[in-house]
Amino acid sequence: MYRAVTRDIEVTVEPNFMPDRSVAQREYFWSYTIVITNTGRETVQLRTRHWIITDASGRQQEVRGEGVVGEQPVLGPGERFKYTSGVPLATASGFMTGRYQMVNESGERFEIDIPTFSLDSPEARRTLN
Repeated sequence: MYRAVTRDIEVTVEPNFMPDRSVAQREYFWSYTIVITNTGRETVQLRTRHWIITDASGRQQEVRGEGVVGEQPVLGPGERFKYTSGVPLATASGFMTGRYQMVNESGERFEIDIPTFSLDSPEARRTLN
């Protein structure tokens, strides 16, 4: 599991290689589950996401958008939000990193880190040994 904490908001990521979705299309596919936990004292809302996805060839793609999985969750103190999404790559490994833009009750906007996490297929692990 990968973990980052910014301004009392913890973000954890658990990536999972999905071989059943990877073989047929000649691409590699991962799901990733993210848990965002508000360990602070103020209520916050996730407004936007910004991802940088890099494959093993160094090709990058950026993804920006409103919310996550169609939601802009509001997290009071002690609350958490969990979601699962996915990403395809043309290579057997890569990594993702990013940031969420948040807003607090007084309207202050700020960014929090999503930890950089590795996307490794069993094929990529065999080539590293």
